Amino acid sequence: MKEVFSSLRRTPYQTFSGFLVLFFTLFLSLVLFVSLSFLHGTLSYLETRPQVTAYFQTKTPENDIFKVRDELNASGKVLSIRYISQKEAFDIYRQMNKDNPLLLEMVSSDILPPSLEIYAKKPVFLPEIAEYLKKSGGIDEVQFQKDIVDRLLTLTNTVRQGSIVFFLYLFIMSVVVLTTTTLFKIALKKDEIELLRLIGASNFYIRRPYIMEGLVMAGIASTFSFLIMIGLILYASPFLGTYLKGIPSLEVNLIFFDFKVWPLNPLFFAATYLLVLFFGMTITVISSYLATNKYLKV
Repeated sequence: MKEVFSSLRRTPYQTFSGFLVLFFTLFLSLVLFVSLSFLHGTLSYLETRPQVTAYFQTKTPENDIFKVRDELNASGKVLSIRYISQKEAFDIYRQMNKDNPLLLEMVSSDILPPSLEIYAKKPVFLPEIAEYLKKSGGIDEVQFQKDIVDRLLTLTNTVRQGSIVFFLYLFIMSVVVLTTTTLFKIALKKDEIELLRLIGASNFYIRRPYIMEGLVMAGIASTFSFLIMIGLILYASPFLGTYLKGIPSLEVNLIFFDFKVWPLNPLFFAATYLLVLFFGMTITVISSYLATNKYLKV
């Protein structure tokens, strides 16, 4: 390790420029990743909000309504179903119009229809559920806000695809810049590399110092980026609490696991640090390999 730090000090300008590129890349990646995690968590939460509401005829037996409910539950596409009886519908109506006695006198529980409020596991299931309900007997009306669901699906897909493209751009840009920076450092040791090759040193032995330098820079840059990001999140925590008021929790799928993003979760940030560290190390290893490959071709 002493040799690594000694080598880094011998080329301070190249080391500093490479560190800055890596630091800003990882910091920007962290900002984007955490922001997108909150955004994806919010979108995932909103995806469960659109619902299909089926209003049954007032004379429909409860057993028939429960049969429809059980068939929907058995489909595996439903997150939850809420049955609202005529009495519950009247209680809701009375609460909504408690300041208007005239409206309360005109309506009784007998004329209000029972209903089912269906929440789908995914928005793509909502049209299928609505179509099934329309074909069921004893239903007067099916309410389904298709336009809102379609816009939500379009927004979700656009954000997901855009985030992948942007991270790929960051990755490629960083590899190109760090490879160029490492090439400058290797050029200063060209004679040393030729000597090592003449005495039979393996390619890995020659590459190892540059890979180790890259890994050290990746560790330092990742740690600094993460600490600054944590400070910004803690600073913005009161604003997030106000902005996300009414949302109990946000979750995001990360490495085949679901992590709670909000309220702030130490496990999510630990996984985030490991990801940015891995991202930084991957960039430096690939950059070192590409840079040394020019001098190691037979």
